[in-house]
Amino acid sequence: MTVAEETEVTLAVGQQKELPVVADPDGRHPDREMHAILEIGVRGRPGRTGAPVPGTGPALAEVLIVDTSRSMLHPAAKLHAAKDATVAAVRMLPDGTAFAVLSGRFHAALVHPGPGSAVLAVAGPAEREAAERAVRILDADGGTAIGTWLDLARRLLKDQPAPVKHVLLLTDGRNEHDHRAAMALDTALDACEGRFVCDAWGIGDDWDAELLLRITRRLHGRAHAVRAESELPAAYEELVAGLLGTAVPELRIRLTPTPGTVVRQVKQVVPNEQELPPVPAGPGGRGAEYVTRAWGEEVRHFQVVLTADPTGRETGEDLQLAAVEIAVPDFGRPVRLPAPQPVLVRWTDQPLDASRQHPGVRRHELYQQAGAAVAHAYRAWLRGTDGRDTADRELARALALAGELGDAQLLGALRLIEAAPGTGRVRGGLKDVDWQHLILSSALTTPPEPPPVRPPASGPRADGAAPPGSDPPAGDPPGGAAVPSGSAGPAVPVRPDGLVECPDCRWLGPADSVYCGGDCGRLLRGSPA
Repeated sequence: MTVAEETEVTLAVGQQKELPVVADPDGRHPDREMHAILEIGVRGRPGRTGAPVPGTGPALAEVLIVDTSRSMLHPAAKLHAAKDATVAAVRMLPDGTAFAVLSGRFHAALVHPGPGSAVLAVAGPAEREAAERAVRILDADGGTAIGTWLDLARRLLKDQPAPVKHVLLLTDGRNEHDHRAAMALDTALDACEGRFVCDAWGIGDDWDAELLLRITRRLHGRAHAVRAESELPAAYEELVAGLLGTAVPELRIRLTPTPGTVVRQVKQVVPNEQELPPVPAGPGGRGAEYVTRAWGEEVRHFQVVLTADPTGRETGEDLQLAAVEIAVPDFGRPVRLPAPQPVLVRWTDQPLDASRQHPGVRRHELYQQAGAAVAHAYRAWLRGTDGRDTADRELARALALAGELGDAQLLGALRLIEAAPGTGRVRGGLKDVDWQHLILSSALTTPPEPPPVRPPASGPRADGAAPPGSDPPAGDPPGGAAVPSGSAGPAVPVRPDGLVECPDCRWLGPADSVYCGGDCGRLLRGSPA
């Protein structure tokens, strides 16, 4: 975690650009919604081997929370597995890493570095051994009040300088004593949001998937569960290894809308759904920023919803609705950022053009429908015989949606609930925990599989066109679509002061602006995308 490697961030904007300009029957032009999918990737630069970065400390500060409520003794294998997993995670922490272990009941207690401490321990051989001894003697009693656990973690992490602040929460229960807690869960989530990332795990037969998802969606983490207690230590080791491989602790999506455009929503849709609230842009930035955290080498997808008014706009021309930029706070390592990308609109009076939907938007809608079908099936199953037909119908719908998505993980989880393959009926003898695992599985999302690469044909076609399946000539984008370029097409000249001026609305902007950021949003240089 102390090696300087240049990390590259990539950005691609996918959208169906056409929106209808046709007025309502009363002659009004209501605002139209534009949906765009942002595909953002983080990857290390191949072949780069760096030296340690002077002045940088450990990248991770970790708080491990162990549920020690009375139910963890029924069976006792849950508590034994929790201890083994916590010890395994502590052993993996590099020297110098700030960490703590908490015990959660009605209240939270500091197991290590010990009651009354206001600071985290610093990992080293002696501290890791002391933490292991403290964990091994844990006992279980009392109830579950997760809000107090998270609040203590927040206070311990508050002044930590590490770029990645992380909480690993384990519970076997349902937060049943929130009403008598010193801090209710909703209040704690409000206080903790944006302060650290939290991954939550369920163990045993009585955990609540919706509770874990509620916590992790607010705290930018992911919800997991193990079917057998013995699986937990290895799962913890895998998660900590991923944390130690964090490439970018924080990445911000900056959206700058043009005048008349409103940003309605930004949310992560792959690998899971998370609403992203706006925060003011950092120094030198305009618009708003949306914060994401703890990136490994991975790709995530985000959905952006904008509204705009077509009144007075030209039809058939690409106009900019917003600019998308990526910002990464300085954390002591070099990061190569992508160029800003536009979100465009092409106003049209052709209903068919305006009715098309971007595949990424459609895919997220299918996942939402599949998750809803699973939830409806579960609620119907809880009603017993009275809900059997509804449960079967909703399970069949979820199976069909998973098949349309081509999501093998979700299909596999659904088939564990199905009586027999192809029946679309809920099997008998299910336990509630079987549904909890399915609910977690239905909250995971995947991007579509890339199309298979076809081998090129043996020779050129008689008409001179590239053979089917062959790569386009160098410099040509797939499908023949033009890509904006400063050297292609007419360009607005750069003024002596280094700015460009839009000839239509007189907006002034940076010399490399592809689209006008003012009222008109017109193309300033290159060819439309």
